[in-house]
Amino acid sequence: MSNKNIIHDIVSENEPILQLPSLVSNKKIITYKQGSMAFDSNDTMEYFYFIMSGKIKISQINPQNAKEQTIKILTRGDMYDTVTLLDGEEHDYISTVIEDSEVVEVPIEHVRELINNDASFKSFFFPYLAKQMRSIEDLSVDLSLYDVYNRLLRLIARNVDKSKDISRLNLIDNLSHEELASLVGSVRKVVNRNLQKLKNEGVIELSRKHIKLKNLQDLLEKLKY
Repeated sequence: MSNKNIIHDIVSENEPILQLPSLVSNKKIITYKQGSMAFDSNDTMEYFYFIMSGKIKISQINPQNAKEQTIKILTRGDMYDTVTLLDGEEHDYISTVIEDSEVVEVPIEHVRELINNDASFKSFFFPYLAKQMRSIEDLSVDLSLYDVYNRLLRLIARNVDKSKDISRLNLIDNLSHEELASLVGSVRKVVNRNLQKLKNEGVIELSRKHIKLKNLQDLLEKLKY
């Protein structure tokens, strides 16, 4: 995503909240507690998941150095796992519940039938899929082309609450600095230093685990370069 597109998203886009369609039957509601592991790759070979509340982190860890890279934080309106749903192959990942979560579990074959036969389901599934593909592309670009300071700027920009209070940051407001580091492909010490820099520049406010956007205009100006 270009800086121009990030700015456009902040000031003009209203994020739709996907609801579990009433046409989905044979479903099961599952609750996960904070700190637990959610579904694994064996589960997603058989079931598809609609996230109704909470936060679930999807990540990969390098076993040699224990470095973690967060791929996605699932929250209300998200679906998982679209990769296995479409290619039928096992998808290696780690899912960690970072906030008490409720999901709806549906047999994966049922969802495949909906993709093939139900126009109303397809009308929101494929735009969602495109959005997730764009998100992975953005992550790849950020890790390849930007330093940690600018990755944090872009992460903050993508999480501005576009519909209500622009000072509020949706997914990342109450994440630990260690979790933020895994989102931007860095380590906590480096992220701490760059968050303090943003605070000193008057862009954000910090209080314990909370981050609040203080000056939207300064953020927009920094994203231009």
